[in-house]
Amino acid sequence: MRVTQSMLSNNMLRNLSNSYSNMGTYMEQLTTGKKINRPSDDPVVAVKGMDYRSQLIEVEQYKRNTGEVHNWMDNSDDALDQATKALQRLRELAVQASNDTYDIEERKNIMEEVEQLKSHLIDISNTKVNGKYIFNGNNTDTKPVADGNFPTNVTDVNIEVSNGIKIKVNVDSEEIFGSDAFGKIDTFIAALESGDQAEIEGSIGLLDENIDNVLNARADLGARMNRLDLIENRLGSQEISATKMMSDNEDIDYEKVITNLITQESIHRAALSAGSRIIQPTLLDFLR
Repeated sequence: MRVTQSMLSNNMLRNLSNSYSNMGTYMEQLTTGKKINRPSDDPVVAVKGMDYRSQLIEVEQYKRNTGEVHNWMDNSDDALDQATKALQRLRELAVQASNDTYDIEERKNIMEEVEQLKSHLIDISNTKVNGKYIFNGNNTDTKPVADGNFPTNVTDVNIEVSNGIKIKVNVDSEEIFGSDAFGKIDTFIAALESGDQAEIEGSIGLLDENIDNVLNARADLGARMNRLDLIENRLGSQEISATKMMSDNEDIDYEKVITNLITQESIHRAALSAGSRIIQPTLLDFLR
C-alpha cells in the first residue's frame, strides 16, 4: 500500500487527538475524584454505582426511622417514669391515710393531694410528641383522656427500621391510663371522702396493681429499645459496607491516575516531537 504524506499527517493528527482525549480523561478524573463522569464512560461501573447508592439511601432512611422510634420510645419511657412516681406517691398516701389516728380533716388534705396526682396522671396520659398523642394507639390526633373518655385504641404503631423489620413503638395504654386504672384512684378518693377505713386499706392493693401495670409496660418497652440498639448497630455496619463498596466502584486511585497522566504526557510530547519531523520535509526543502 502506498503511504503518502497526507496519510502520515492525518494519522499523526488522529493519534494526537486521541492523546489529548486520554489526558483530558485523566485530568477530569483527578478533578472529580471519580472513575467515570457519565454512564457512557463505563456502563458496568455506572449500574453498580446506582445499586450501591440505592442501598446507601435505603440505610440512611432506616437510620432516620430509628431516630423517630427513639423519639417515640424515649418520650414514652419518660412519661411512664413520671407515672410510676405519681402512683408510688399515691400508694404512700394510701398507707398514710390507713392510719387510724388520722382524722377527717387530715384525710381531706390527703384527698386534695390525691386529686392533684390524678390530674397529673391525666396530663401524662395526654403526652404529645411532635403533634401526636403517644398513648392512644394509632389515633395519634385524638386526646386519650378527656371528657370522661379513656384510651381504648390498642392498635400497634409500627415503624420499619430495616428491610422487612418493623418495631412497635407505642405502649398499650389501656391498663395504664384506662378507665379501670383511674377507677381505682377514684375508689381511693371516695374512701377518703367517706372515711371508710377498710376501703382506704383496700386501695393500697389496687394502687399496687396500677404500679405493676406501669412497670410491666416499661419492661416491655425496655426490651424493644434494646432490640432497636442492636438494629442500629447493624445499620451502621451496613452503611460503612455500602459506602466502601461505592467508593471502591467509583472513586479513583489517585496514585494510579497521576502516574497514567504523567505517562500520557510523556507519550504525547514524544508524539509531537516525532510528528514535527514527519510534517517538516516538503518539496521546497528538497529544492533548496
